[in-house]
Amino acid sequence: MTFPDDHLSRTTRSMGVSFIREMLKATKGVKGMISLAGGLPSPESFPSGILGGLFKEVVETDGADVLQYGPTEGDDVLKRAINIHEGEADVPLDRLIITEGSTNAIYLFARSVIDPGDVVLCESPTYLGAISSWNVMRPRWVEVPTDDEGMDPAGLEAALAEHPNAKAIYVIPNFQNPSGRTWSLERRRRFMEIVERHDVHVVEDNPYGELRFEGTPIASLKSLDRRGRVIALGTFSKVFCPGLRIAWIAAENPVYEKLVILKQGADLQTSTLGQLQVNRYLEENDLDADIARIIPVYRERRDAMLAALDAEMPAGVHFTRPSGGLFLWMTLPERLNARTLLDECVRQNVAFVPGGAFYPNGGHENTLRLNYSNMPIERIQEGVRRLARAVVKEMERSETLEEVPATP
Repeated sequence: MTFPDDHLSRTTRSMGVSFIREMLKATKGVKGMISLAGGLPSPESFPSGILGGLFKEVVETDGADVLQYGPTEGDDVLKRAINIHEGEADVPLDRLIITEGSTNAIYLFARSVIDPGDVVLCESPTYLGAISSWNVMRPRWVEVPTDDEGMDPAGLEAALAEHPNAKAIYVIPNFQNPSGRTWSLERRRRFMEIVERHDVHVVEDNPYGELRFEGTPIASLKSLDRRGRVIALGTFSKVFCPGLRIAWIAAENPVYEKLVILKQGADLQTSTLGQLQVNRYLEENDLDADIARIIPVYRERRDAMLAALDAEMPAGVHFTRPSGGLFLWMTLPERLNARTLLDECVRQNVAFVPGGAFYPNGGHENTLRLNYSNMPIERIQEGVRRLARAVVKEMERSETLEEVPATP
């Protein structure tokens, strides 16, 4: 029996599938396909052998506790380990919740704060996963102009003046997904000066901050927060094991209390076994050293992609030069459409993510995101060559169309 659409909620009727996940599913296993699309860490960074032993060790040592229900807020021992690992801002344990990945944290925050029609400010472009999670609550997105230094202060001031009742601002200051950009310290300070004059929540997502290739770490928004405005998100997915789905969210009351209640209703708790595995790993191993070993690999792959783009891409194509993280951002001539380009690229066995999906209000179809962390250098170089051939072909096709006179 098939139920009609009106047996679904209004919210789910308007929801679409994740473009990225559907594309990754469609291209996975295709012979010869080079995927520069997903935000996947390199499997080389996974401590597979150690984790196998830890599973046995944790079960034998902690007995039934590891297989039993645990507190919704998460294991206090792991929370202390997260505070030690993060180092910069010591978050009280009763303000920290362990979540099933950052997406779980983003979704729970949206459910706790956003009502349909509420204004949410974001960078332009912004993370597609956050757009999808928050769209469940049907907010009104306001994109704030963003450049290589971060969110534009004048644009932020104007947006808050026009929308004084805005509920939240979502940002990724470090090696942003999708652009790869990092906010300067001065831009972070100016941002906090502005938002502290308004009753608005700031969600600071930081999945990539530890993957820095050059320079020194920059103070987080959370560390600059004097009024409890910032809700901080962190995760082990990009620096440890994404499959374990261990992340966290730090917030002040009353948001914290509501997050706990919502998590109780949504999934009760994050996996006890997963939490204790991660905690045991942190106790017995040096995660910072593990990250330090993978950073040169990612740096070399980023450099290879940039060199290939410099050599292969035609005039009129521009791209960011990230100092860390997993992504870079490409802007094509305005007459090109990255979704059309993707069709040609798939025929040439190379995939990327069209950039229009990262703008909650649409447009900007001449942009795209590339990932360099998950492919060896030779595949990155060949993938860029295939992409460049497709770009040249699309540019020639668009020029031909422009030359064709209109039919009288």
